[in-house]
Amino acid sequence: MLTLGGKKVLLGISGSIAAYKSALLVRSLIKKGAEVKVVLTPSATDFVTATTLSTLSKNPVSSSFTEIKDGQDNSEWNNHVELSLWADLIIIAPATSNTISSMASARCDNLLLACYLSAKCPVYVAPSMDLDMYKHPSNQENLNKLKSFGNIILESENGDLASGLKGKGRMMEPENIIKYLIKDLNNEHLLKGKSILISAGPTYEKIDPVRFIGNFSSGKMGFALAEVAANLGANVTLISGPTSLKILNQSINLINVVSANEMYNEILKYFFNVEIFISAAAVADFVPTKSYKSKIKKTENLNEISLKKNIDILHNLGKIKKNQFLFGFALETNDGEKNAFKKLVSKNLDAIFLNILNEKQNIFNSDYNQGKYITRKKSVSFELATKTDLSLKLFNEIIEDL
Repeated sequence: MLTLGGKKVLLGISGSIAAYKSALLVRSLIKKGAEVKVVLTPSATDFVTATTLSTLSKNPVSSSFTEIKDGQDNSEWNNHVELSLWADLIIIAPATSNTISSMASARCDNLLLACYLSAKCPVYVAPSMDLDMYKHPSNQENLNKLKSFGNIILESENGDLASGLKGKGRMMEPENIIKYLIKDLNNEHLLKGKSILISAGPTYEKIDPVRFIGNFSSGKMGFALAEVAANLGANVTLISGPTSLKILNQSINLINVVSANEMYNEILKYFFNVEIFISAAAVADFVPTKSYKSKIKKTENLNEISLKKNIDILHNLGKIKKNQFLFGFALETNDGEKNAFKKLVSKNLDAIFLNILNEKQNIFNSDYNQGKYITRKKSVSFELATKTDLSLKLFNEIIEDL
């Protein structure tokens, strides 16, 4: 698709000097065949006029909840719900630090934020601010929060800034936004029609009713994979061990389990009807040989707990798979790539991701990860990125290998 023909685009503009670029963006969107409506924040009107934008878009421009029409005494309400439902996609460009913060915290004090909070379509956000403001941890946290909501961040570019400094913070140039949109919309249904089964989180193996053997897995990688797969059009079933995480995309079929045996039994219910299985769960390697029915008391002087190997879910699936694409994860401390490849072969996997430990970044309970995607034919390295961003990159590799 070389155009945006037929797409209805709601462009939100907040108060930044980069707002002058938004007029060029409107023109470019229309040249590519889109229909455009514009919503301004009150401060955006200090940088660009509604007259310019309405002339270019050939649609009225809204900047407040109510507006006086045709010089009449009575005002007319701008329905933010109707605007949001009208749009096939929303672009907020430029998005200031204040607007991004409001979006992340659901603070709704203008029409644009009301449209955003009512949106059911993809939302693209183009940050625009000075380099130190952009790098500030609170801004980065807000941007990561927007990503976790499923919003797409149009990364700021390097160059001259309004402050006179040079660095990262410039709003993405309109022509680059157009290129990104076209590419992204081409990938919009990359996994449409695919059935994907994902396991996530830890498993808890009972010692007694109040104690268990487990690990520190948060489930964040598996949940990120599930969210991205669903956003790419896949039918997703997510089987998760104990975790506090919640799914955002309600189309995901979430099944909660506790132990490895429970997880395996649930997987078998779906496994032969899916095309891709991703094992992101951190299944406990060992299980107590005996599980006590009542709490073990200190007075019982239990000096040791006997363990046995737990079920190897991925190994079992590798033996019974038919045409499923099997993708596993590995965490190694020594000879990582060698051991990961050995695991790939021994378990009959199609691909494996080697988590690479970072002294400054613990992958457990972190929003970030890095590592290598390994198959029998290639090894692709990925630098530290959010688990959401990494998930999208991994699905690109999986689709290529399929």
